Amino acid sequence: MMKVDESFHISPSTPISELIELYPEVVDFLIEEYDFYCLQCFMAEWETLEEGARNHGIVGKDFQEMLSSINLQLEQ
Repeated sequence: MMKVDESFHISPSTPISELIELYPEVVDFLIEEYDFYCLQCFMAEWETLEEGARNHGIVGKDFQEMLSSINLQLEQ
């Protein structure tokens, strides 16, 4: 079960590196559910979640669904 810091909310502008550092358990979820391998890429150091998703074709409703899923996973 993931435990979220109540002061932290994943947003489109969340740096991928910050997400990985604070919640490494979300990495497996994103890879398994969304094929979001960007988390293992060297660009994760500089990209936001939205930029990485866009570069991997996850845009629009698909991105919003992914973002909601991340936050839901972290709340559980």
